Amino acid sequence: MEPAPGPQEKYQLITRNLQEVLGEDKLMAILKERELKIYWGTATTGKPHVAYFVPMSKIADFLKAGCEVTILFADLHAYLDNMKAPWELLELRTRYYEHVIKAMLESIGVPLEKLKFVRGTDYQLSKEYTLDVYRLSSVVTQHDAKKAGAEVVKQVEHPLLSGLLYPGLQALDEEYLKVDAQFGGVDQRKIFTFAEKYLPSLGYAKRVHLMNPMVPGLTGSKMSSSEEDSKIDLLDRKEDVKKKLKKAFCEPGNVENNGVLSFIKHVLFPLKSEFVVLREEKWGGNKTYTAYEALEKDFAEQVVHPGDLKNSVEVALNKLLDPIREKFNCPELKKLSSAAYPTPSKAKPGEKGTKNSEPEDVVPSRLDIRVGKVISVEKHPDADSLYVEKIDVGEAEPRTVVSGLVHFVPKEQLQDRLVVLLCNLKPQKMRGVESQGMVLCASSAGEPRQVEPLDPPAGCCAGERVYVEGYEGGEPDEELKPKKKIFEKLQADFRISEDCVAQWKQRNFLTKLGTVSCKSLKGGSIS
Repeated sequence: MEPAPGPQEKYQLITRNLQEVLGEDKLMAILKERELKIYWGTATTGKPHVAYFVPMSKIADFLKAGCEVTILFADLHAYLDNMKAPWELLELRTRYYEHVIKAMLESIGVPLEKLKFVRGTDYQLSKEYTLDVYRLSSVVTQHDAKKAGAEVVKQVEHPLLSGLLYPGLQALDEEYLKVDAQFGGVDQRKIFTFAEKYLPSLGYAKRVHLMNPMVPGLTGSKMSSSEEDSKIDLLDRKEDVKKKLKKAFCEPGNVENNGVLSFIKHVLFPLKSEFVVLREEKWGGNKTYTAYEALEKDFAEQVVHPGDLKNSVEVALNKLLDPIREKFNCPELKKLSSAAYPTPSKAKPGEKGTKNSEPEDVVPSRLDIRVGKVISVEKHPDADSLYVEKIDVGEAEPRTVVSGLVHFVPKEQLQDRLVVLLCNLKPQKMRGVESQGMVLCASSAGEPRQVEPLDPPAGCCAGERVYVEGYEGGEPDEELKPKKKIFEKLQADFRISEDCVAQWKQRNFLTKLGTVSCKSLKGGSIS
């Protein structure tokens, strides 16, 4: 049996991977005397997603350090935050959260008997708590209440009084749950400092506050329940996990705002103390990392390919999700899931306000255009004018692309070249070979026709996103529907400028390193 960790070891476990601790001296003083009492609260709003594994992983750390941990299902908070959980759904969503959070904890090996689970409405409607809400409201200014909730409470043009009450209730929870510390994301910092300022005015002690960093979502921004593409749902099928990870932002060599790397750092490494990158033998075979810093260094130096990283995370993530999917495969929990999160009712096609009646935005951000590196070029076996290329676009495997460039670009000039590839066209067979993308090229207007592949800026890496100036933020369609002709409508305004820069409506095609251009075809079209 391993000896119990001492105060310093406990402190290291409690604080590892945190972004900030408020009250470090108090934390150490408590650990020298007794076990720390800590709580983590979650408002029962949108469906929990895989980013919830980040706090779950820290809860595992707290238990290893001997902490007494309470998990609060903050149902009343969910209602107060602009009714993110309508009153009639509050009970159902709270039950859903209880089941899914417990399933997550079990999937990472956390013993539930060591945890205390509490609902906010178990004590927040009591006479004593209600009186303290009024006492607090008599000393808190409107300015401080609004400022405290700015990062957490949904911000609207005409704020409701309920949103101003939210931070005060969260502060009082620390006293009524009888804890020494509260744990949350760094987005909670203003509420934590609000609690430190105002609890003593009611005669209550100031608590320790532990903050996790905000882990980027798959798009490189905060993972959000309301942004479908930024999150992987805990009940997503394996094919959906693969699809979302395939689209995830994971630029070669870029370790900033990289949601895939962040998930490894904050979830997978703490759970296993290692991470295995799965690779084919021809790319060096599997490699086991026992320190996250070594993995990050290899990724930054492009020793580890984004496609291999995503595949490895997919395997590890599905191992965590499998027991949760299995638990929710029973009729009772399927029914609970549907009732807690009903599908929004749809109006009849053509009615005002329906999806069908709204004009569709035809904007360049709907195109998934990436830098590609040509790995190999061969003549099409059945067509003299076509090449069959293998092009690396930052995925696990290179894409097969058929291009009509035989009469315009010698094979040697394509080999190992960086090109610009449209990646979300529907794959189609060209003389028996399925093409999974289109190499974008500049074309001259006159005869004889000249064609030049577009050139990304020097130094770009395979898989880097190419976007149109002013349209950096949008998410591309998963697949462009041929009948809607989105690409064709946008392509009508593609041109090469007098400086040989690729443009849409006089806005430049860009990567983070600069403009996309061609060699010489000024005023040409792009196809």
